[in-house]
Amino acid sequence: MNASLLQKISQAHTCRCGSTPPIIAYAPGRVEILGNHTDYNAGLVISAAIDAGLLVSAAAAPAHTCRLHALDLQEEAFCQLPVRAPLSKPLWANYILGVVSQLNAGREITQGLCMVVAGDLPSGAGLSSSAALTVASALALQALYGMRLSKLELAQLCQAAENEFSGARCGLLDQISSLYGAAQALIYTDFRYLDVATLPLPAEACFLIAHTGIQHSLVESEYNQRRAQCEQATAFFASVLEHPVNALRDVSLEEWQQFAGRLDEVTARRARHIIEENQRVRLGRQQLLAGDLAGFGQLMFQSHQSSRVNFENSCRELDALVDAARELPQALGARLSGGGFGGSVVLLTRSADADRLSQEISARYHALFARPCEIRRVIPSAGARLVRHIPAV
Repeated sequence: MNASLLQKISQAHTCRCGSTPPIIAYAPGRVEILGNHTDYNAGLVISAAIDAGLLVSAAAAPAHTCRLHALDLQEEAFCQLPVRAPLSKPLWANYILGVVSQLNAGREITQGLCMVVAGDLPSGAGLSSSAALTVASALALQALYGMRLSKLELAQLCQAAENEFSGARCGLLDQISSLYGAAQALIYTDFRYLDVATLPLPAEACFLIAHTGIQHSLVESEYNQRRAQCEQATAFFASVLEHPVNALRDVSLEEWQQFAGRLDEVTARRARHIIEENQRVRLGRQQLLAGDLAGFGQLMFQSHQSSRVNFENSCRELDALVDAARELPQALGARLSGGGFGGSVVLLTRSADADRLSQEISARYHALFARPCEIRRVIPSAGARLVRHIPAV
């Protein structure tokens, strides 16, 4: 977060809401390093909050009125409180209204709201702009309402807001990554126990994000279908195995090999991806702790191949970026990051090789698709926080 962005939202809030904003919250985007679609399967993920995100300012307004302003989109939304249902448009407003609805559950808050959103996080790039929006909104609103929620409570509230008001059956990865981010460190999360730990990053490690330019939307994509297929596979293994199976993490690869032939071929491949992906995350944690960047990078390549073949949540552009990385000595690893179906690839390299890798990847992408590929270095960064809070007198 930079000072110019803070000044921008402060000025815009004063103009649109009529006073200096008493509350401004910041939430970073996230990059999923390893562990694709494992969060909602009670699995394991390595992720990081990044050095780009969204700011949300909030102030009280006349009773029952809610005005929302998105500076970067040059759009606004208006509704009456309490909010009862999602708006038909603009769709971005529903992420905020979902949070308002969750915070107001069980109480009738008549205080109005005026909120402004601004940031440097692209939407649809697989960097979780939607979670950054809900998390920043929740932090701002709990301060405005005088509430005190833990990080985990905020993450779960934001997940419910997105599930109920935006239609995406997302897991908790994005919210937890945004809230628990740590400077110069990765986040290792066990989603069965909601146990979050920081994972040291070797000093020479560098991550790049390459955006395909293909916008993805978890609501419009096959994300919800993939989740349903995982649930079908879980129910099947629970019916044939003698031990409890509450999620695909409870199924070993040997058990999958024994019984997969009794599943339909597509559902079997979905399950295989999740089972093997959890194994990759466990091994990846060990390799990072040992400083084995090359070994970790190979796991990233393996993860993408499984997403491509077994989970089928990749696309031509994502595959082209990963294939290009495989051919370049500067790239230690590469894989799609996030829900898939578009968005971004995360690349692992060494800091000294980052510029050369960016140039090579960009040139190859342009040669294939005749359009640029935006590549940026991402720095693991601190998590969501209030950057301004002036208590009401």
